[in-house]
Amino acid sequence: MVALVNRAGTMVLPFLSLYLTLHLGFSTLDAGRLLSLFGFGSMAGSYVGGLLSDRLGPYRVLCLSLFAGGAGFVVLAGLETMAAIGVAIFFVSLISDAFRPALMAAVAETSSPKERPRAFALIRMAVNLGMAIGPAAGGFLAAHHYSWLFFADAATCWAAGLLLWAVVARGASFGDDSDRISVPVRASRIRSPWRDLPFLGFLVLIFALGVVFFQVWITFPVFLRDVHQLGERWIGSLLAVNALLIVAFEMPLLHALEGYRELRVAAVGSLFVCLGLATLPLGHGFTIALLAMTILTIGEMLSLPMSNSFVARRAGEGATGRYMGAYTLAFSASFVVAPSLGMTIYDRWGGAVLWYGIGGLGVILMAGFIVLSQRLGPQNS
Repeated sequence: MVALVNRAGTMVLPFLSLYLTLHLGFSTLDAGRLLSLFGFGSMAGSYVGGLLSDRLGPYRVLCLSLFAGGAGFVVLAGLETMAAIGVAIFFVSLISDAFRPALMAAVAETSSPKERPRAFALIRMAVNLGMAIGPAAGGFLAAHHYSWLFFADAATCWAAGLLLWAVVARGASFGDDSDRISVPVRASRIRSPWRDLPFLGFLVLIFALGVVFFQVWITFPVFLRDVHQLGERWIGSLLAVNALLIVAFEMPLLHALEGYRELRVAAVGSLFVCLGLATLPLGHGFTIALLAMTILTIGEMLSLPMSNSFVARRAGEGATGRYMGAYTLAFSASFVVAPSLGMTIYDRWGGAVLWYGIGGLGVILMAGFIVLSQRLGPQNS
Protein backbone atom coordinates (compact mmCIF):
# COMPACT_ATOMS: atom_id res chain seq x y z
CA MET A 1 0.00 0.00 0.00
CA VAL A 2 2.86 2.38 0.80
CA ALA A 3 4.47 1.69 -2.59
CA LEU A 4 1.11 2.22 -4.32
CA VAL A 5 0.47 5.59 -2.65
CA ASN A 6 4.03 6.76 -3.30
CA ARG A 7 4.00 5.77 -6.97
CA ALA A 8 0.54 7.24 -7.51
CA GLY A 9 2.35 10.55 -7.16
CA THR A 10 4.99 9.81 -9.78
CA MET A 11 4.29 12.88 -11.87
CA VAL A 12 7.53 14.86 -12.02
CA LEU A 13 9.96 12.37 -13.58
CA PRO A 14 7.81 11.31 -16.59
CA PHE A 15 7.41 14.95 -17.60
CA LEU A 16 10.71 16.40 -16.40
CA SER A 17 12.29 16.45 -19.87
CA LEU A 18 9.22 18.29 -21.23
CA TYR A 19 9.17 20.63 -18.21
CA LEU A 20 12.79 21.60 -18.77
CA THR A 21 12.47 22.10 -22.53
CA LEU A 22 8.94 23.47 -22.93
CA HIS A 23 8.25 25.29 -19.66
CA LEU A 24 11.73 26.56 -18.74
CA GLY A 25 13.10 26.82 -22.29
CA PHE A 26 16.28 24.75 -21.90
CA SER A 27 17.74 23.04 -24.97
CA THR A 28 17.45 19.27 -25.32
CA LEU A 29 21.17 18.89 -24.61
CA ASP A 30 20.96 21.03 -21.45
CA ALA A 31 17.92 19.05 -20.34
CA GLY A 32 19.90 15.86 -20.87
CA ARG A 33 22.73 17.18 -18.70
CA LEU A 34 20.33 18.13 -15.92
CA LEU A 35 18.66 14.73 -16.05
CA SER A 36 22.08 13.12 -15.77
CA LEU A 37 22.40 14.80 -12.37
CA PHE A 38 19.27 12.88 -11.40
CA GLY A 39 21.27 9.75 -12.21
CA PHE A 40 24.22 10.84 -10.05
CA GLY A 41 21.87 11.50 -7.15
CA SER A 42 20.18 8.17 -7.71
CA MET A 43 23.57 6.42 -7.57
CA ALA A 44 24.35 8.05 -4.23
CA GLY A 45 20.88 7.28 -2.92
CA SER A 46 21.08 3.64 -3.97
CA TYR A 47 24.39 3.16 -2.17
CA VAL A 48 23.36 5.01 0.97
CA GLY A 49 19.93 3.39 1.04
CA GLY A 50 21.36 -0.11 0.76
CA LEU A 51 24.04 0.48 3.37
CA LEU A 52 21.68 2.09 5.87
CA SER A 53 19.09 -0.64 5.33
CA ASP A 54 21.55 -3.24 6.64
CA ARG A 55 22.68 -1.03 9.52
CA LEU A 56 19.50 0.74 10.64
CA GLY A 57 16.76 -1.41 9.18
CA PRO A 58 14.81 -0.76 5.98
CA TYR A 59 11.75 0.82 7.62
CA ARG A 60 13.71 3.75 9.04
CA VAL A 61 15.25 4.41 5.63
CA LEU A 62 11.85 4.25 3.92
CA CYS A 63 10.32 6.80 6.28
CA LEU A 64 13.21 9.25 6.01
CA SER A 65 13.22 8.99 2.22
CA LEU A 66 9.50 9.68 1.89
CA PHE A 67 9.27 12.67 4.22
CA ALA A 68 12.46 14.39 3.05
CA GLY A 69 11.80 13.58 -0.61
CA GLY A 70 8.41 15.31 -0.49
CA ALA A 71 10.04 18.46 0.85
CA GLY A 72 12.58 18.31 -1.96
CA PHE A 73 9.89 18.38 -4.66
CA VAL A 74 8.38 21.52 -3.13
CA VAL A 75 11.77 23.25 -3.24
CA LEU A 76 12.42 22.13 -6.83
CA ALA A 77 9.13 23.65 -8.00
CA GLY A 78 10.31 27.17 -7.18
CA LEU A 79 13.69 27.06 -8.95
CA GLU A 80 14.42 28.44 -12.42
CA THR A 81 18.18 28.76 -12.96
CA MET A 82 20.12 25.84 -14.39
CA ALA A 83 22.61 25.70 -11.49
CA ALA A 84 19.94 25.72 -8.78
CA ILE A 85 17.82 23.14 -10.58
CA GLY A 86 20.86 20.91 -11.07
CA VAL A 87 21.72 20.95 -7.35
CA ALA A 88 18.09 20.34 -6.37
CA ILE A 89 17.65 17.48 -8.85
CA PHE A 90 20.75 15.77 -7.44
CA PHE A 91 19.61 15.93 -3.81
CA VAL A 92 15.97 15.12 -4.52
CA SER A 93 17.11 12.06 -6.44
CA LEU A 94 19.54 11.01 -3.68
CA ILE A 95 16.86 11.19 -1.01
CA SER A 96 14.06 9.67 -3.07
CA ASP A 97 16.08 6.77 -4.48
CA ALA A 98 17.25 5.61 -1.07
CA PHE A 99 13.68 4.27 -1.01
CA ARG A 100 14.30 1.59 -3.64
CA PRO A 101 17.00 -0.61 -2.02
CA ALA A 102 15.28 -0.24 1.35
CA LEU A 103 11.99 -1.44 -0.11
CA MET A 104 13.61 -4.41 -1.87
CA ALA A 105 15.57 -5.30 1.26
CA ALA A 106 12.34 -5.26 3.30
CA VAL A 107 10.66 -7.57 0.79
CA ALA A 108 13.62 -9.95 0.63
CA GLU A 109 13.91 -10.18 4.41
CA THR A 110 10.23 -11.02 4.88
CA SER A 111 9.85 -13.67 2.14
CA SER A 112 11.31 -17.12 1.52
CA PRO A 113 13.52 -17.76 -1.54
CA LYS A 114 10.67 -19.62 -3.24
CA GLU A 115 8.22 -16.78 -2.62
CA ARG A 116 10.53 -13.96 -3.68
CA PRO A 117 9.70 -13.73 -7.41
CA ARG A 118 6.01 -13.38 -6.57
CA ALA A 119 6.76 -11.10 -3.61
CA PHE A 120 8.73 -8.76 -5.85
CA ALA A 121 6.01 -9.04 -8.47
CA LEU A 122 3.41 -8.07 -5.84
CA ILE A 123 5.43 -4.98 -4.98
CA ARG A 124 5.77 -4.20 -8.67
CA MET A 125 2.01 -4.64 -9.03
CA ALA A 126 1.42 -2.05 -6.31
CA VAL A 127 4.04 0.24 -7.84
CA ASN A 128 2.57 -0.04 -11.30
CA LEU A 129 -0.98 0.37 -10.10
CA GLY A 130 0.22 3.65 -8.67
CA MET A 131 2.02 4.39 -11.92
CA ALA A 132 -1.23 3.87 -13.79
CA ILE A 133 -2.59 6.79 -11.78
CA GLY A 134 0.44 9.07 -11.52
CA PRO A 135 1.52 9.73 -15.14
CA ALA A 136 -2.08 9.89 -16.39
CA ALA A 137 -2.96 12.43 -13.69
CA GLY A 138 0.36 14.15 -14.31
CA GLY A 139 -0.46 14.57 -17.99
CA PHE A 140 -3.70 16.28 -17.03
CA LEU A 141 -1.96 18.57 -14.51
CA ALA A 142 0.90 19.38 -16.89
CA ALA A 143 -1.59 20.43 -19.56
CA HIS A 144 -2.81 23.10 -17.10
CA HIS A 145 0.37 24.07 -15.22
CA TYR A 146 3.60 22.18 -14.67
CA SER A 147 4.12 23.41 -11.10
CA TRP A 148 1.14 21.34 -9.96
CA LEU A 149 3.15 18.19 -10.68
CA PHE A 150 5.69 18.97 -7.97
CA PHE A 151 3.14 19.67 -5.23
CA ALA A 152 1.11 16.56 -6.08
CA ASP A 153 4.27 14.43 -5.98
CA ALA A 154 5.22 15.91 -2.61
CA ALA A 155 1.77 15.28 -1.17
CA THR A 156 1.81 11.60 -2.08
CA CYS A 157 5.32 11.18 -0.63
CA TRP A 158 4.11 12.54 2.70
CA ALA A 159 0.92 10.48 2.59
CA ALA A 160 2.95 7.31 1.97
CA GLY A 161 5.33 8.23 4.81
CA LEU A 162 2.46 8.70 7.26
CA LEU A 163 0.93 5.41 6.17
CA LEU A 164 4.23 3.57 6.64
CA TRP A 165 4.75 5.12 10.06
CA ALA A 166 1.23 4.30 11.23
CA VAL A 167 0.77 0.81 9.80
CA VAL A 168 4.09 -0.85 9.00
CA ALA A 169 6.84 0.67 11.09
CA ARG A 170 5.18 0.31 14.50
CA GLY A 171 3.98 -3.19 13.72
CA ALA A 172 7.50 -4.19 12.64
CA SER A 173 9.14 -3.12 15.93
CA PHE A 174 10.53 0.04 14.39
CA GLY A 175 13.19 0.61 16.98
CA ASP A 176 14.22 -3.01 17.53
CA ASP A 177 17.11 -4.43 15.52
CA SER A 178 17.73 -7.37 17.85
CA ASP A 179 16.88 -9.86 15.12
CA ARG A 180 19.65 -8.56 12.89
CA ILE A 181 22.97 -10.43 12.56
CA SER A 182 25.34 -10.07 15.46
CA VAL A 183 28.71 -8.42 14.88
CA PRO A 184 30.89 -11.57 15.26
CA VAL A 185 28.76 -13.49 12.75
CA ARG A 186 28.45 -10.54 10.40
CA ALA A 187 32.17 -10.33 9.66
CA SER A 188 32.42 -13.94 8.53
CA ARG A 189 29.10 -14.46 6.78
CA ILE A 190 28.26 -11.33 4.83
CA ARG A 191 29.30 -11.36 1.18
CA SER A 192 30.45 -8.26 -0.63
CA PRO A 193 28.75 -7.67 -3.99
CA TRP A 194 31.89 -5.86 -5.20
CA ARG A 195 33.97 -9.05 -4.85
CA ASP A 196 31.41 -11.29 -6.51
CA LEU A 197 32.68 -11.43 -10.12
CA PRO A 198 29.63 -13.14 -11.69
CA PHE A 199 27.40 -10.60 -9.95
CA LEU A 200 29.52 -7.75 -11.31
CA GLY A 201 28.99 -9.17 -14.80
CA PHE A 202 25.27 -9.19 -14.10
CA LEU A 203 25.47 -5.52 -13.02
CA VAL A 204 27.10 -4.59 -16.34
CA LEU A 205 24.13 -6.12 -18.19
CA ILE A 206 21.66 -4.37 -15.86
CA PHE A 207 23.46 -1.07 -16.45
CA ALA A 208 23.05 -1.45 -20.23
CA LEU A 209 19.41 -2.47 -19.84
CA GLY A 210 18.84 0.56 -17.62
CA VAL A 211 20.27 2.92 -20.27
CA VAL A 212 17.67 1.50 -22.65
CA PHE A 213 14.80 1.45 -20.18
CA PHE A 214 15.27 5.04 -19.02
CA GLN A 215 14.78 6.30 -22.56
CA VAL A 216 11.09 5.79 -21.80
CA TRP A 217 11.37 8.70 -19.33
CA ILE A 218 13.76 10.83 -21.39
CA THR A 219 13.68 10.65 -25.20
CA PHE A 220 10.42 8.71 -25.55
CA PRO A 221 8.17 11.66 -24.50
CA VAL A 222 10.13 14.07 -26.69
CA PHE A 223 9.91 11.72 -29.70
CA LEU A 224 6.17 11.25 -29.17
CA ARG A 225 5.71 15.02 -29.08
CA ASP A 226 7.99 15.82 -32.04
CA VAL A 227 7.32 12.93 -34.42
CA HIS A 228 4.02 11.35 -33.38
CA GLN A 229 2.48 14.75 -32.51
CA LEU A 230 1.10 13.53 -29.17
CA GLY A 231 0.42 15.90 -26.28
CA GLU A 232 1.03 15.43 -22.55
CA ARG A 233 -2.32 13.72 -21.94
CA TRP A 234 -1.65 11.07 -24.58
CA ILE A 235 1.89 10.52 -23.31
CA GLY A 236 0.60 10.10 -19.76
CA SER A 237 -2.01 7.64 -21.03
CA LEU A 238 0.68 5.53 -22.72
CA LEU A 239 2.68 5.34 -19.50
CA ALA A 240 -0.52 4.35 -17.69
CA VAL A 241 -1.04 1.54 -20.23
CA ASN A 242 2.40 0.19 -19.31
CA ALA A 243 1.42 0.11 -15.65
CA LEU A 244 -2.02 -1.41 -16.21
CA LEU A 245 -0.61 -4.24 -18.33
CA ILE A 246 1.84 -5.08 -15.55
CA VAL A 247 -0.91 -5.05 -12.93
CA ALA A 248 -3.11 -7.33 -15.04
CA PHE A 249 -0.61 -9.85 -16.37
CA GLU A 250 2.68 -9.90 -14.44
CA MET A 251 1.63 -12.16 -11.56
CA PRO A 252 0.00 -14.83 -13.79
CA LEU A 253 2.98 -14.69 -16.14
CA LEU A 254 5.49 -15.21 -13.33
CA HIS A 255 3.38 -18.03 -11.90
CA ALA A 256 3.52 -19.76 -15.30
CA LEU A 257 7.31 -19.28 -15.43
CA GLU A 258 8.07 -20.74 -11.99
CA GLY A 259 10.90 -23.22 -12.28
CA TYR A 260 12.52 -21.51 -15.25
CA ARG A 261 16.03 -20.14 -14.79
CA GLU A 262 15.85 -16.51 -13.79
CA LEU A 263 18.61 -15.23 -16.03
CA ARG A 264 17.23 -17.07 -19.08
CA VAL A 265 13.86 -15.37 -18.61
CA ALA A 266 15.60 -12.02 -18.09
CA ALA A 267 17.47 -12.58 -21.37
CA VAL A 268 14.23 -12.85 -23.33
CA GLY A 269 12.78 -9.90 -21.44
CA SER A 270 15.73 -7.63 -22.24
CA LEU A 271 15.33 -8.39 -25.94
CA PHE A 272 11.63 -7.50 -25.84
CA VAL A 273 12.32 -4.20 -24.04
CA CYS A 274 14.70 -3.17 -26.84
CA LEU A 275 12.48 -4.42 -29.65
CA GLY A 276 9.58 -2.43 -28.25
CA LEU A 277 11.49 0.83 -28.61
CA ALA A 278 12.80 -0.25 -32.03
CA THR A 279 9.16 -0.37 -33.17
CA LEU A 280 8.66 3.38 -32.76
CA PRO A 281 9.98 4.52 -36.19
CA LEU A 282 7.81 2.01 -38.07
CA GLY A 283 4.76 4.29 -38.20
CA HIS A 284 3.11 7.42 -36.83
CA GLY A 285 0.47 8.22 -34.25
CA PHE A 286 -0.92 6.69 -31.09
CA THR A 287 -1.40 3.16 -32.51
CA ILE A 288 2.26 2.50 -33.26
CA ALA A 289 3.26 4.08 -29.94
CA LEU A 290 0.81 1.77 -28.16
CA LEU A 291 2.28 -1.27 -29.95
CA ALA A 292 5.78 -0.24 -28.95
CA MET A 293 4.71 0.23 -25.33
CA THR A 294 3.00 -3.18 -25.26
CA ILE A 295 6.09 -5.03 -26.54
CA LEU A 296 8.32 -3.11 -24.14
CA THR A 297 6.01 -3.92 -21.22
CA ILE A 298 6.16 -7.65 -21.98
CA GLY A 299 9.94 -7.38 -21.77
CA GLU A 300 9.75 -5.46 -18.53
CA MET A 301 7.52 -8.11 -16.96
CA LEU A 302 9.98 -10.83 -17.94
CA SER A 303 13.23 -9.09 -17.03
CA LEU A 304 12.86 -7.00 -13.87
CA PRO A 305 11.12 -9.35 -11.38
CA MET A 306 13.46 -12.20 -12.31
CA SER A 307 16.46 -9.91 -11.92
CA ASN A 308 15.25 -8.83 -8.47
CA SER A 309 14.82 -12.46 -7.44
CA PHE A 310 18.30 -13.38 -8.71
CA VAL A 311 19.88 -10.56 -6.68
CA ALA A 312 18.07 -11.53 -3.46
CA ARG A 313 19.10 -15.19 -3.82
CA ARG A 314 22.67 -14.28 -4.71
CA ALA A 315 23.07 -12.05 -1.63
CA GLY A 316 22.83 -14.72 1.02
CA GLU A 317 22.23 -14.03 4.70
CA GLY A 318 22.78 -10.52 6.00
CA ALA A 319 23.86 -8.85 2.75
CA THR A 320 20.49 -8.24 1.12
CA GLY A 321 20.66 -4.48 1.53
CA ARG A 322 24.18 -4.31 0.09
CA TYR A 323 23.31 -6.46 -2.92
CA MET A 324 20.07 -4.59 -3.52
CA GLY A 325 21.98 -1.34 -3.14
CA ALA A 326 24.52 -2.46 -5.75
CA TYR A 327 21.69 -3.53 -8.06
CA THR A 328 19.85 -0.23 -7.79
CA LEU A 329 23.21 1.56 -8.06
CA ALA A 330 23.70 -0.04 -11.48
CA PHE A 331 20.29 1.27 -12.56
CA SER A 332 21.13 4.68 -11.12
CA ALA A 333 24.46 4.76 -12.94
CA SER A 334 22.60 4.05 -16.16
CA PHE A 335 20.49 7.16 -15.52
CA VAL A 336 23.70 9.19 -15.48
CA VAL A 337 24.52 8.02 -19.00
CA ALA A 338 21.03 7.60 -20.46
CA PRO A 339 19.87 11.26 -20.63
CA SER A 340 22.99 12.73 -22.27
CA LEU A 341 23.52 9.73 -24.55
CA GLY A 342 19.90 9.47 -25.62
CA MET A 343 19.39 13.21 -26.11
CA THR A 344 22.69 13.57 -28.02
CA ILE A 345 21.88 10.75 -30.46
CA TYR A 346 18.35 12.07 -30.86
CA ASP A 347 19.51 15.65 -31.44
CA ARG A 348 22.30 14.80 -33.91
CA TRP A 349 21.05 11.78 -35.84
CA GLY A 350 17.33 11.55 -35.09
CA GLY A 351 15.03 9.13 -33.33
CA ALA A 352 15.27 6.34 -35.91
CA VAL A 353 19.01 5.90 -35.32
CA LEU A 354 18.45 5.82 -31.55
CA TRP A 355 15.60 3.29 -31.63
CA TYR A 356 17.14 0.94 -34.22
CA GLY A 357 20.43 1.05 -32.32
CA ILE A 358 18.58 0.01 -29.18
CA GLY A 359 17.04 -2.89 -31.10
CA GLY A 360 20.53 -4.13 -31.99
CA LEU A 361 21.65 -3.75 -28.38
CA GLY A 362 18.80 -6.03 -27.35
CA VAL A 363 20.40 -8.96 -29.16
CA ILE A 364 23.68 -8.33 -27.33
CA LEU A 365 21.93 -8.14 -23.95
CA MET A 366 20.07 -11.39 -24.53
CA ALA A 367 23.33 -13.14 -25.42
CA GLY A 368 25.02 -11.72 -22.32
CA PHE A 369 22.35 -12.98 -19.92
CA ILE A 370 22.40 -16.43 -21.56
CA VAL A 371 26.21 -16.72 -21.31
CA LEU A 372 26.12 -15.68 -17.64
CA SER A 373 23.40 -18.22 -16.94
CA GLN A 374 25.45 -20.97 -18.55
CA ARG A 375 28.53 -20.12 -16.50
CA LEU A 376 26.64 -20.02 -13.20
CA GLY A 377 24.80 -23.28 -13.86
CA PRO A 378 21.15 -24.30 -13.24
CA GLN A 379 21.33 -24.05 -9.45
CA ASN A 380 22.65 -20.48 -9.38
CA SER A 381 20.86 -18.74 -12.24
